[in-house]
Amino acid sequence: MYRASNEKQSRSLLALSAVALIAAPLPAIAQESAGAATEQPGLFNSLLNLFNPQRTAGSEAPTIDALPYSVDIEVRGGDRDLRNAVTDASNLESLKNRPPSGAAGLVRRARADEGNINAALYSLGHYAGVIRITLAGNAPDAPNIFDLLEAARKRGPVPVRIDVDPGPVFTFGKVQILDAATHRPLADAPSLDVLNLQPGEPALASAIVRAESVLVDHWRRSGHPFARVVDKDVVADHATRKLDVAILVSPGPVATFGRFTVEGADFLTPGFIEERVEIAPGTPYSPEVLNRLRRRLLKYEAIAGVRLVEADHLAPDGSLPITIEVTARKPRYVGFSATYSSTDGSAINAYWGHRNLFGGGETLRLDSQVSWFGQKPEAVPDADPFGYRLAASFMKPGIYTAQDDLIAQAAVFREVTNAYVNEAITLLAGVRHRFNDQLSMQVSIDLEESQVEDTTGTHDYFIAGVPIDVNYDSTDNDLDPSRGWRISGTVEPFAYLGDSGGGPAMLKGSASTYYALDERKRYILAGRVAAGSVLGASLDDIPPQRRFYVGGGGSLRGYDYQSASPRNADGVIIGGRSFFEASVEARIRITDTIGVVPFLDMGSAFTSELPDFDEMKYSAGIGLRYYTAIGPLRVDLAFPLNPSPEDGTYGIYVSLGQSF
Repeated sequence: MYRASNEKQSRSLLALSAVALIAAPLPAIAQESAGAATEQPGLFNSLLNLFNPQRTAGSEAPTIDALPYSVDIEVRGGDRDLRNAVTDASNLESLKNRPPSGAAGLVRRARADEGNINAALYSLGHYAGVIRITLAGNAPDAPNIFDLLEAARKRGPVPVRIDVDPGPVFTFGKVQILDAATHRPLADAPSLDVLNLQPGEPALASAIVRAESVLVDHWRRSGHPFARVVDKDVVADHATRKLDVAILVSPGPVATFGRFTVEGADFLTPGFIEERVEIAPGTPYSPEVLNRLRRRLLKYEAIAGVRLVEADHLAPDGSLPITIEVTARKPRYVGFSATYSSTDGSAINAYWGHRNLFGGGETLRLDSQVSWFGQKPEAVPDADPFGYRLAASFMKPGIYTAQDDLIAQAAVFREVTNAYVNEAITLLAGVRHRFNDQLSMQVSIDLEESQVEDTTGTHDYFIAGVPIDVNYDSTDNDLDPSRGWRISGTVEPFAYLGDSGGGPAMLKGSASTYYALDERKRYILAGRVAAGSVLGASLDDIPPQRRFYVGGGGSLRGYDYQSASPRNADGVIIGGRSFFEASVEARIRITDTIGVVPFLDMGSAFTSELPDFDEMKYSAGIGLRYYTAIGPLRVDLAFPLNPSPEDGTYGIYVSLGQSF
């Protein structure tokens, strides 16, 4: 309910109900496609048209009896945000390149603009604004407006003018959160500070809309699945320029989780979904628990979508039944990928996969990759710079319990780097146990048979280890996180490690964190540290491919691949027994699709068993991000800050996803 404190201004405040326009679709009259750009013929123009948001309008049939017009918008005394809000709300402006059908169409468009612009003014706290729209100098409701417009069109595009006097900014006065049943204050309601409805602050209508959502979410998180805002009483006092707000909330009953019913999962083995629900009957209701369940199920590649449908009433025992609706992904897929780096080399990869191999969510992926190092390897200058990789990976979920997955990876490859050329066959097989949605551990067997050529000649190595991996991930997005932590650690004791035999152990770990500085996540700070060491073996006894190297797009940008690593007396990279890396980034979105990322990296590998931080390397740079539906496309340009004579002057890196 909305009302004004004096009759003169009641007309403007009654339209406050149009604040729903902020979050809801516009009426049919306002749903016309913006713009009338016409698609251009030709092959390349056809490709460009794919990125033209107005291509649909341009491909439609021309409007019958189109009435062209021009628009002039004047906002008195408003700042840029207010002018932009008025302009964005105006259909007369956004649809000016698509003339309406006849005089009646232009009049309808003008009348719709009155409500749209009023809602824009309310969203910024202006409740006493005056809007005047004229068509060829006449009001849209003039008695003979149609005749006047038909006469005006003969002289060219009909002049349309929108004059807006926004009036003063109102501030919040008395704000109450009341029980809808008793009209008494709700003691456990969020504070006005949390709701952004503090008295004395600008009374933005958009803040009221957001507060309603916050209130519903608050009580749902407290176990009230049917919480809702029943009504609002908003009063504008034009004498004091204050807006009094009373929001009436019905929290509804407290509930527990009841029975879960599964639909649409016939493409999986019976009971697959039910075994992974992990929510016991009687558990207090929580939307976050449901969100975690949904995210957990979506991690299985066979599942395309998960919809959790809450019942519209409680069961007699006070529990809430839930229906899980599951949809399948296409089981088979093919694709390719490519990476480029001016320091790390380039690669092209083609792959085939199956998302539900035997009907139990098993995945199989086959990869075929060719790579080019891009320069002569320092350790083996006459080596062929081309490499290859043939790999297969397999995962079978639920081999013991629903929390235990079998993981297997095998590969045959040739790897070319500045420090060595490695031809090898590898096998990694293990069991991953998920403790909860954030924490997991994997115990594996690591086998490798390889032939490695470096500055000391060609050597054959056999490696057998038992890596134990622990991973913790509380981030909100795999490719572009805005909050949370990622922590991983690996301990691998070796039963056999090349010339060193048995006994050595490798330890390494990394941690990264992300923090959004604003609600829209347009400014994100990200940081990462990583370190590792091989204990119990000398550098010469460790196979070159199992030593630590730093440098390149995955560790220290701006430096050549592996270049921030120990070298021998001839200046050839030989790797180290330990390493340390750190990075910090500021991820800044300029638009919804374009962002920039200034960053600073540091790191080095060391011959000592533990990092001693001698000869630490530093780099800085700037990145460009293009945000797509599947994740950001990354282009980074980095420069070394304290390069050695053998280091390059810059590095360029292109890939999908953030750098960490």
